[in-house]
Amino acid sequence: MEEQPKQSIAVPIAIVIAGAMIAAAVYFIYASPSTPSEDFNLRTEDVKVKPVTADDHIIGNPTAKIVIIEYSDTECPYCKDFHVTMHRIVDEYGADGRVAWVYRHLPIAELHSKAPKEAEAAECVASLGGNTAFWEFLDKVYEITPSNNGLDHSLLPGIAVEAGVDRAKFEQCLSSGQFTARITQAVDDGFAAGAQGTPHSVFVVKGQYIPVEGAQPYGAMRSNVEAILAQLAGQSVVPVTGQ
Repeated sequence: MEEQPKQSIAVPIAIVIAGAMIAAAVYFIYASPSTPSEDFNLRTEDVKVKPVTADDHIIGNPTAKIVIIEYSDTECPYCKDFHVTMHRIVDEYGADGRVAWVYRHLPIAELHSKAPKEAEAAECVASLGGNTAFWEFLDKVYEITPSNNGLDHSLLPGIAVEAGVDRAKFEQCLSSGQFTARITQAVDDGFAAGAQGTPHSVFVVKGQYIPVEGAQPYGAMRSNVEAILAQLAGQSVVPVTGQ
């Protein structure tokens, strides 16, 4: 995870912490389904996660049992890896409505000066081509960027065209700054939601929010999903190992 201004936590430690947080949150959510646990609320009382709306970019059903909201930066190398992980998760759990993935921009300009413009570019594509075009554009950006400000922005129009968007309209949108304010607001929303760096994820389950920091590997994310689904099915708690 890339933080601002602190250095990222070592990955093995982050995995253990995330697993423990998920396990604790799962217990407190389902130990008393009708009333949120006070302990759980203590961890989330300052977190303000905006509800998922039609303006969000989503893969899967918005009413899925688990909605994972990711706050991400296209030039963050950890986000690049986590993007692949999240695709694996929704490929496995999204088709039958168990998991949905919401992507929200959190470009940290102090670390990656190119990231805000890339986020604006993605919004231009969405405005011109819709949700499918947005995801095709985003996937390609994550695929080809070397990360850490390494993406050549002269490639952006070509990526937009590959996503099915008219080049001239895309270039006009991007140069106009049409979505600059939206991205600025998205950054504010990301930090208000508890992000201390990128990627930052929030599991939304039965109206409760479970934060997960960093680029958790596929095995850890899958364990977290399985633990929550087991509780929803009325089964015993599944240990979350983070492996």
